[in-house]
Amino acid sequence: MTADVRQAAGRAGNSRALTVLARAGFAASGIVHLLLGAVSIGVAFHRAGETDQSGALSQLTKVPGGTFLLWFTVVAFAALGLWLLIQALLGVGSSSKKRWVRSLVSAGKALAYLALAATALSFARGAGRSGDSKGSSTKASADILALPGGQVLLTIVGLAAAGIGVYLIAKGVRQKFREDIAIPSGPAERPVVVLGVVGYVAKGIAIVVVGILFVVAAVTTDAAKGSGLDGALKSLATLPFGQAILTAVGIGLIAYGVYSFARARLARL
Repeated sequence: MTADVRQAAGRAGNSRALTVLARAGFAASGIVHLLLGAVSIGVAFHRAGETDQSGALSQLTKVPGGTFLLWFTVVAFAALGLWLLIQALLGVGSSSKKRWVRSLVSAGKALAYLALAATALSFARGAGRSGDSKGSSTKASADILALPGGQVLLTIVGLAAAGIGVYLIAKGVRQKFREDIAIPSGPAERPVVVLGVVGYVAKGIAIVVVGILFVVAAVTTDAAKGSGLDGALKSLATLPFGQAILTAVGIGLIAYGVYSFARARLARL
């Protein structure tokens, strides 16, 4: 990357407008996780619903002001994705191995938030459907299995997803999320930390199960088993004490949602 491009990216990344909108991206994530947690608890008690991002966003179409909230999530997720992409680009060309790793992580997060922005846009325009991400996950699994060495590739995808989940669990347990936010000292510190621990652990558990299902889909060559977050959370309900487990994970996702609102204010940007 040339010096001029790096300087331009740095100016864009430090612009007040973009950083404010990027913070709004964490608030949008909070909305999605609150709804995702609520839907998960509902499913635990045998209510119909899709326990994935599409299912959560579809809930916004049913509430007063939902259209405004959907457009808010579109802009906020897109801004956060752009900000993360800029941070990733700023790390390219660095001699520091650690900075390269951070750039790759930022790029991955950027793609995830931009994908969420696209999903929210489809709902805001009236074209989205609950369960879209489940169908996309199953189709992606089928496409991978159809490739030469597809079983191995899908196994790698599953193990990578499970690894991300384990990382999130560890991040919560070890409170590494403290590095991402400026936690104020005083009475507010403990609630923010508790929300972060519970939220990251719950989200990590959900993603570990997603990874396990991808591996199962690879081993059995049954793409339907690689059904993404919706299939992962619903599979928890089939376990012994499944209702309690899914309820606990749902509460944890709600905790992550509340933590995300705090992060919108406290994030180190």
